Amino acid sequence: MIELRDVHKRFGQNRVLQGVNLTIASGTSMVIIGGSGTGKSVLLKCILGLVRPDSGTITLDGQDVTKGDRDAFLSRFGMLFQGGALFDSLKVWENVAFRLIRGANALPKAQAREVAIEKLRRVGLKPETADLYPAELSGGMQKRVGLARAIAAEPEIIFFDEPTTGLDPIMAGVINDLIREIVVEMGATAMTITHDMSSVRAIADNVAMLHGGVIRWTGPVSELDATPDPYVQQFIHGRAEGPIESIR
Repeated sequence: MIELRDVHKRFGQNRVLQGVNLTIASGTSMVIIGGSGTGKSVLLKCILGLVRPDSGTITLDGQDVTKGDRDAFLSRFGMLFQGGALFDSLKVWENVAFRLIRGANALPKAQAREVAIEKLRRVGLKPETADLYPAELSGGMQKRVGLARAIAAEPEIIFFDEPTTGLDPIMAGVINDLIREIVVEMGATAMTITHDMSSVRAIADNVAMLHGGVIRWTGPVSELDATPDPYVQQFIHGRAEGPIESIR
């Protein structure tokens, strides 16, 4: 469904992507792993067309992501942002229904609110949560609201940017399980960027490791532990010694 071929991107002298090749099949969950600053977020932004690659091609269903109707293109995506990215001045239901009540095909507010409450229920939040403001919610609840917003418009493709950052291990496990259930339920294509190995094992069908501007390894999550690739082994076991240089 999504294919990247020899994608390069640099910012000044910083060569972030140096020939990325990656294929994400329809209806599968791909998790991109790699250390901080390796270009995972830049890769995601390139796919969304928010950043234009210097060279190479990125296609969605065979169509170049930089061409065509941008609104129609973006309408196919849902996104769970790293920090939640909820609008403080909007009530929870308005955050969830943000896309639904805007644009040419906007729903009436009453109908959008019903959809929002349904999605809140799907992520384990009670209907009364709908009229609260984000500041009145815990971190875990805010993350669930972000997930409800990501799925509100029934997208074909969902991106998850560090979905468990800032959560305790129990809540992280709850969010991971929810993401997996929802992706399977919707039949969506998912791409997650994370360095949390518990998320990788809970969410992924396939895993790709980004390091040095290229995909070092990619394969089914079931083969992750067995791969002899030294970069993958160092990363998944959190070893200080190995080919990935640490800042001391």
